[in-house]
Amino acid sequence: MPVSATARPSTRHESLGSDFYDVVSPAAFPQHLLRYRNQGWAARVGLDTLTDEEWVAHFGRFEPLPGSLGSPLALRYHGHQFRTYNPHLGDGRGFLFAQLHDVADGRLLDLGTKGSGQTPWSRHADGRLTLKGGVREVLATEMLEALGVETSKSFSLIETGEELERGDEPSPTRSSVLVRLSHSHIRIGSFQRFLFLDEPENIRKLLDHTVRTYMPQIWRDDEPARAVAFLEEVSGRVARMGAQWMAAGFVHGVLNTDNINVTGESFDYGPWRFIPAYDPAFTAAYFDETGLYAFGRQPDALLWNLFRLAECLLPLAPQAELEHALKSFEPALHREFPAALLRRLGLASAGFERDGLLVRALWTFLNESKAPFEQTLFDWRGGLASEKRAAQSPSAPYYALPAFRSVYTALEGFEPATDARLDHPYFGRTSPYTMLIEDVEATWAPIADRDDWTIFNAKLADIAVMADAYGTRTV
Repeated sequence: MPVSATARPSTRHESLGSDFYDVVSPAAFPQHLLRYRNQGWAARVGLDTLTDEEWVAHFGRFEPLPGSLGSPLALRYHGHQFRTYNPHLGDGRGFLFAQLHDVADGRLLDLGTKGSGQTPWSRHADGRLTLKGGVREVLATEMLEALGVETSKSFSLIETGEELERGDEPSPTRSSVLVRLSHSHIRIGSFQRFLFLDEPENIRKLLDHTVRTYMPQIWRDDEPARAVAFLEEVSGRVARMGAQWMAAGFVHGVLNTDNINVTGESFDYGPWRFIPAYDPAFTAAYFDETGLYAFGRQPDALLWNLFRLAECLLPLAPQAELEHALKSFEPALHREFPAALLRRLGLASAGFERDGLLVRALWTFLNESKAPFEQTLFDWRGGLASEKRAAQSPSAPYYALPAFRSVYTALEGFEPATDARLDHPYFGRTSPYTMLIEDVEATWAPIADRDDWTIFNAKLADIAVMADAYGTRTV
């Protein structure tokens, strides 16, 4: 089937060998209704010329892409789930379908699935994805990308015509298969599996593959130095991801080690939520009874996971050096969070000290006042250049509180960034677009009730406008 001449397929992951994956077959679905295709990112990997029929053939029936993997690969990994080790994990309802290079920057990208059928790691589950779960993932990735979070991209969503039984949804419920585009599907749990199996040679093989493929700039000929450099690189990337989540007001919900990939890209969205107002204890998953992965505990959870990665590298490098590498996480987080928040606010940096003062003042105000999170960042985009606009906001009474005075004072030292785009029509609105749980449910309800996708498509159009305003749309 034709693909663009710009497409650069790859079989790179296959070279790791059979210790790292199982060759599997996709499910045969009774129906294929294309509900979403990401045409912008399709162009970035040379697949934009596919017709809808060809698209369904590849991403619904999973006919191989020319030049890429001949058969899907269910990846093997373990992981800590809510800090309890589980040696029975792996791709249980997904697989690596294909790999291609980004035509813009040459990066190797994965096309991975969710809901594509049973694998050796399904553990008696059906290997399927509900349509609502697929819709939620599309909404999550689109919103996160617009807010400047480095995230996987929802590439394709196809309704598959099966009726699924689920305890957390009214059943029977509709089914779907999702394809996501991600920089890597190598997880912390990928390394943990080989530590558990006491296979240091495979830890070494995975380390070398990962560094050569995704971070060649840190290659060291000395193996211990290479392992330490890798841990420090991953720590920095994960810190950046966590900082971006916090600046977006996002709660991932399930920060298990199998959900943290080593390239530091947010992925795999289940019970995610955006906070309506600042609340460190806000949780996304109803089953997170202790608040382990609550909004304010996400950085700690990420660091805990990085310690588990460090344990996997002990056969290759001295403990003291690995511990030193882990110490890079906190400084990286303290750099990345102000940077992420300033990007949200459209402000140029005023230097490390002033940036920190603004961040602390704003975070304190949000905590004390409980002002709507997204509305506040929207209102003060560009800092004091938006003072008149903020005065017309539904949240204007919050800005009259004594708690806001320190924020106002801190903003006096800042200028709008050159790309703040304050003249964009989006910032002429009274309120920002949001993706709170009520927005998600309002989007899903007409689909469930009468197969009406109008609100879903309108929501995606709104997010595209928002991304254009923030300058975060990369395609």
